Amino acid sequence: QVQLVESGGGLVQPGESLGLSCVVSGSSFSIVAMGWYRQAQGKQRELVALIRSGVTNYADSVKGRFIISRDSAKNTAHLQMNNLKSEDTAVYYCYVALPRPYWGQGTQVTVSS
Repeated sequence: QVQLVESGGGLVQPGESLGLSCVVSGSSFSIVAMGWYRQAQGKQRELVALIRSGVTNYADSVKGRFIISRDSAKNTAHLQMNNLKSEDTAVYYCYVALPRPYWGQGTQVTVSS
C-alpha cells in the first residue's frame, strides 16, 4: 500500500522560512514525479511545485521563493519555502505520480503576524 508521510508544517511570521518533507513508501513502481499542491480555505487546490526527471515547475506566485528538491534514493521530496507571505497560508499536500497519482494527508502552513 502506497503511503505518503508529510512533515514540517506550522505557524510562521511573514518573511520567515519553512521546509516541508514528504516520504513515499510501499510502492513497487518507480516515481515519475513528485510535488506539492496547496488548498487555501474556500479555494481550489493548486499546484505549488513539481519535479520530474530533474526538471522543476513552479506556480508563478511562488517562483523565486520556493525550492523543490528530491532525493531519489530515499523516495523523498522537500519543499523549501522562503519569504513566506500571508497568502501562502493553506494546507499543503504532497503528490506523487507512480504514474498513478497519490496524495498525502496534508499539512497546515499558516503565515501570520
